[in-house]
Amino acid sequence: MTAFPEAPFGAADRIELDPMPLAVVRHVGIRFDDLREAFDAGYAAVGRQFGTGALVPAGPALAIYHGNPMEEFDLELGFPVASAPADPIDADGVLITASTLPSGPAVATTYLGAYDGLGTGWSGLVERAVSAGLMPRGISIEVYVSDPTERAERLRTDLILPLT
Repeated sequence: MTAFPEAPFGAADRIELDPMPLAVVRHVGIRFDDLREAFDAGYAAVGRQFGTGALVPAGPALAIYHGNPMEEFDLELGFPVASAPADPIDADGVLITASTLPSGPAVATTYLGAYDGLGTGWSGLVERAVSAGLMPRGISIEVYVSDPTERAERLRTDLILPLT
């Protein structure tokens, strides 16, 4: 099963992540309270590069959290792209760089609803993974499948937990 399926994931689907080129905006040492501003500026900057043809999207928006999002953590937000930028792109003061989707085994689920309920989705996925004897790697990935202008109850976010 791919990281970007057409149909929603089940409660805890085992998947194998393949490396995929990404164009991302990186934040080091960010806190949860700073996410809205980071997301708005970052996705807008990458979106402008799609408009110019400098980048070609190859999947939905995503965010990769490195560390515990309830504390200080590192964040990559962006999109899978046909080809990652060879050099950093300065998009009006927002730096877009190349990255790669983490590869290897993972467990995934789909959360349907408003973004402010994602914590519940994550708690359930982590609980199911740990109770199955799986070990999270300290990375979590959110894939924003739905257009964020959709009604809150119709938003689909795929939650992916890479494993050791």
